[in-house]
Amino acid sequence: MKKNLIIFSAVVLLVCCMPSCVPISFDQELLYGKWVSGTEYYRYDTDGTGATWDTSDDVSEAEAQEFTWTLEGSDLTHIHIMEVGGSVPKTYTVTALTATTLEYEDYTGKEFSYTKVD
Repeated sequence: MKKNLIIFSAVVLLVCCMPSCVPISFDQELLYGKWVSGTEYYRYDTDGTGATWDTSDDVSEAEAQEFTWTLEGSDLTHIHIMEVGGSVPKTYTVTALTATTLEYEDYTGKEFSYTKVD
């Protein structure tokens, strides 16, 4: 009986000391709006569509590349819609999302950081 109590106590202690495996979740409503990093802009609309453009390439918002997006937990997916047909999916892991800051990284670990402009 004493051996079982020791084993049970050890298991309880181990479970309590393990880090949580609960995935991080972000509020997608914080994503709505226009974000900027240098000359690169992203706009996330409430209907799951958006647009991206880079003013250094002399591209305006009216000429932006359209995409659809989803945010599930910390997984942000862009599906860029090509002008000649087809689409290009890109998946990121959101590391921070507040009313003014958006940060995420791609599968290679490259980090991206944006500030909300409206």
